[in-house]
Amino acid sequence: MSIETGLLGKKLGMTQVFNPNGFLVGVTAIEVGPCVVVQKKTVEKDGYTALQLGFDDKKESRATRPERGHFNKAGTAPKRMLKEFRVSEEVAAKYEVGQTIGVDVLMTGDFVDVTGTSIGKGFSGVVKKYGFHGGKATHGVHECYRHGGSLGQNMTPARVMKGKKMAGQLGNKKITVQNVEVMRIFPEDNLVFVRGPIPGGKNSYLILNAAIKKS
Repeated sequence: MSIETGLLGKKLGMTQVFNPNGFLVGVTAIEVGPCVVVQKKTVEKDGYTALQLGFDDKKESRATRPERGHFNKAGTAPKRMLKEFRVSEEVAAKYEVGQTIGVDVLMTGDFVDVTGTSIGKGFSGVVKKYGFHGGKATHGVHECYRHGGSLGQNMTPARVMKGKKMAGQLGNKKITVQNVEVMRIFPEDNLVFVRGPIPGGKNSYLILNAAIKKS
């Protein structure tokens, strides 16, 4: 099988495994699902077709009254993560509200696109953020060794151009890594090992989709 709806997961950390050629490779351990179909969107009612999936239970007391009502309709406990995936009508017909989707839709050797939020590192200068070289440390340079230099023109267009690399927030951005290979699957533990590093810290949430460049 292959991913038709997308999957939700949680990053657990990194380890190492041997590939079929006997080489040791780094892998990221991801807890994938079980994802519950919380809602089905239809063309007749909503104008498009989609499946809303929920992942990772949370306490009833932590959910608002509207959230509890929404999840009660699906017959499931409140979830920490909700994500909607656009699908075709043929794919939507295969699933019902309350149905569970897990790692059984994956196979070793599959390729997926993984989306996560990178670790936030706060306010950073241009040297750390973009690798600027900085200014000289001699010959009259005064307290601007790690500055970014001139920001633009003083007359035309007399403004800083949009997209100029400047100091600011580093990390905490949505990042998608494409063509990530599935190395190991452990269905009994809802666990998947994928090759290489994945954005985000430990216990951060991830979204898995079929690799768009491999389809």
